[in-house]
Amino acid sequence: MKILLIRFSSIGDIVLTTPVIRCVQQQLGAAVHYLTKPQFKDVLVGNPYIEKLHLLDENIFDTIATLRKEKFDYVLDLHHNQRSFLVMQLLFAKSKSLNKQNIEKWLMVNMKVNKLLPVHIVDRYLDVAKPLGVKHDQNGLDYFIPGNEEVQKNELPETHRNGYIGWVLAATHNTKRFPAEKVIHACKKIEKPIILLGGRKEIQEGEEIASASGSHVYNACGKFSINQSASIVKQATHIITNDTGLMHIAAAFQKPIISLWGNTIPEFGMYPYYGNAGNKAEILEVHGLKCRPCSKIGFAKCPKGHFKCMNLIDENKIVELLAR
Repeated sequence: MKILLIRFSSIGDIVLTTPVIRCVQQQLGAAVHYLTKPQFKDVLVGNPYIEKLHLLDENIFDTIATLRKEKFDYVLDLHHNQRSFLVMQLLFAKSKSLNKQNIEKWLMVNMKVNKLLPVHIVDRYLDVAKPLGVKHDQNGLDYFIPGNEEVQKNELPETHRNGYIGWVLAATHNTKRFPAEKVIHACKKIEKPIILLGGRKEIQEGEEIASASGSHVYNACGKFSINQSASIVKQATHIITNDTGLMHIAAAFQKPIISLWGNTIPEFGMYPYYGNAGNKAEILEVHGLKCRPCSKIGFAKCPKGHFKCMNLIDENKIVELLAR
């Protein structure tokens, strides 16, 4: 069989589809193809269960024309938006799409009525493959780093070569970011070496945090690729993180995680996932806020102006959890 999986974005969502890739390939012996956006190809380029990676063209009909030549037996739409639906329909293959629970999420965000299924998104992704006879192997997430992107110890400061904690500053939306002043307050109390992780957008924030916190904090924001950042995560003893892509990469490496939740909630089904290895994550969030969740994704700033969902998280709890 030749099977196409579709997930256009983003880093975390793609990592959460890796059990489907593995189970389809191992259980069916199928040739697995995967369609995503060009900017996310590095997340999948090292995955040995993928026979061929396809990248979305600016003209979607060019993409469809290329995919038609592959003559897929089945299409698994793990994104389920208008573009993925168009691709699926015009390939004229048997197919199934993800149930995104959009109505349930709308009710939770706008009415605070919880009709969400208590099921992780990984399980819902695998439900899409059930018609093929695919079963959940419970083996967690996958992340494969190309050998040339593994970060060596001598590429890190000498003070961080014998173990460190990774702290992920990045998040697509500001309402999912732990405030810098609270990061500084916690870093000053953590005695172990810390590496700050993020992209170019976090460089300045990382510099401010590292400068204010002490020499045991190293700002790696903007210095490494996604796969190199994954390598740093892989070598960390613990990961502190917002609800973002590197959180799921950390779970793929079975790392103990302290995850910080602002405007989004774990009930949306995208909390750290470990499979049958058992939970290794501590979730810090503010319960009882009438305004939370205010979005299923996030905003540039708090709609209410107070940002209580993050400001009321006690950063001292992070220090306590690390000391256990």
